[in-house]
Amino acid sequence: MISDHDMLWRRCAHLGRVLLPLMDQEPWRRVRRHENLRTWGIDTVEGERLIEIFAAMAAHAVAAEAAMSTAEFDALPLSAVAEAATGKRDIELLAGLPDTFADGRDGQAVDLFRLYAYKGEQASRWLFQLSRELHHALLVLAERSPMPSPTCGDVFHRAAEAGLLQ
Repeated sequence: MISDHDMLWRRCAHLGRVLLPLMDQEPWRRVRRHENLRTWGIDTVEGERLIEIFAAMAAHAVAAEAAMSTAEFDALPLSAVAEAATGKRDIELLAGLPDTFADGRDGQAVDLFRLYAYKGEQASRWLFQLSRELHHALLVLAERSPMPSPTCGDVFHRAAEAGLLQ
């Protein structure tokens, strides 16, 4: 049986996975993001995976801090996730994550994030730049929303409408 904590992480990880494809509905945004990543010296595939996991970790940090259950997660405001992306320290994002991940890609991405966080210097700068990129992506999604204060549930609904995989 899967614990609520593991289910919460899976929901957070799903948010991270649909974020960039939703942004890329305007193709120029992907081009701009790739240009930014290259300018910063970050591999585009690695950078995008780090943005995905960063989003999941930011959402998880906010949900865990608020003691949210998986059932309550869809009500989490995107603005709170955006704030956590730039307002929480790396160690705060790493705290409380599952010990193991059902999706090995999540575990690898968290390990890469952890390596960047502890490595310092250029890697820390990359995390800062990725946090700003994530913050921007979340704000753009919020601006696109017809809802006045969009939530993670609204993002999932839009992803489903766009035919993005669950």
